[in-house]
Amino acid sequence: MQRRDLLKAASAAAAAMAVRPLAARADDVPGDASGDAPIQADVVVVGGGTAGTVAAIQAARAGAKTVLIERGSQLGGTMTVGGVAFPGLFHAWGKQVIAGIGWELVTQTVKLDGGTLPDFKKKSRRHWEQQVLINPHLYAVLAEEACIAAGVSIRYYEFPLSVERKADGWMVESVGPGVRKRIACRQLVDCTGGGDVVGMLKLERLREDETQPGSMLFKVGDSFRAGRERLQAVYVHGADSSTSASRTRATIAGRQAMLKQIRKGLARKRLVQVQPEAAFRESYRIRGETVITHDDYVSGRKFDDAVCYAFYPVDLHTRSGVKPKPLADGVVPTVPLRALVPKGSRNILAAGRCVSSDRLANSGLRVQASCMAMGQAAGAAAALAAKRKTTPLDVPFDDLTRLLRDHDAIVPERPRK
Repeated sequence: MQRRDLLKAASAAAAAMAVRPLAARADDVPGDASGDAPIQADVVVVGGGTAGTVAAIQAARAGAKTVLIERGSQLGGTMTVGGVAFPGLFHAWGKQVIAGIGWELVTQTVKLDGGTLPDFKKKSRRHWEQQVLINPHLYAVLAEEACIAAGVSIRYYEFPLSVERKADGWMVESVGPGVRKRIACRQLVDCTGGGDVVGMLKLERLREDETQPGSMLFKVGDSFRAGRERLQAVYVHGADSSTSASRTRATIAGRQAMLKQIRKGLARKRLVQVQPEAAFRESYRIRGETVITHDDYVSGRKFDDAVCYAFYPVDLHTRSGVKPKPLADGVVPTVPLRALVPKGSRNILAAGRCVSSDRLANSGLRVQASCMAMGQAAGAAAALAAKRKTTPLDVPFDDLTRLLRDHDAIVPERPRK
């Protein structure tokens, strides 16, 4: 064979290798136990979004047999599916106030993606300067990897059809395409965003007639550089994440609003990125054993049972836009465990934007870093309660905070009496 023919053959072989998919076997991932017997678990987390992913990892790392039920196909929620891939705020007034598992995943994503972190020592009142730009696709995969490494059983494409109280916990019936499975567990963690499981159990939830608009994120022009820039957005007024019907309406409305913008002023630019669904800011909140008020939030009240900090301006979006109201210098709000416990309940917690709070406080509490911290606290409390066959509020508080600190979370010091 002549040298020219050899080069052609080598080029063809290289091209074939370049497009050949890497081998992967779906049956290498553990599946369901055979038969109709219920799956046995210590903790079931419903919702694999910002809070739920961290809650499941924490529960599993603490030794609890953990199942994570997620209606979609990936983890991360608003950060990944919604496209709001700039989590914050982990720092306040030049000091880190939220760390732990969420921070671990965010910094791993930035490092593997070759990105950079903001200058957190800069005490800026412009909160967006302290947000971390991340590659949402990479975050979703790293979060999934962390779940698998911790031993979390992930159940994509499923959602609870029913939740029944049992003497020693719960029986969850989870359904999806071609799947109907019962899962017995001691503790539930509702991280659905709107307290969906809490609502199924007829426990009280809070909601005003008006809710903040959602957003549909997209980009026209040059290709989207994930982890290097933010997407464009249009408001979706009346966006409601409570049901599949209301989610459908919000996502369709968001896409139509995006199309209107493109046709109106961006006709010569290509649509290069659009998120698969709208991102939601507000729906139901639980009524917990404690309700965090606006005054609690803006004063930085130090709750006796604070499990994490939260930090963000009061950030209420309306039809006319948003005018964030920064917190006063030095103020860092806290989140009490009792705000994660539905009032009058046992063996269930809720974490994320459905945290027990009034509307103005929730507009600052609902952001990703705070939701991650709440998720980690809920996962730790659920794991300890399952292990000790008790309910989260009966777990010795010092044991809970010790576990959280062992997993690198930042826990507020208890106020002196």
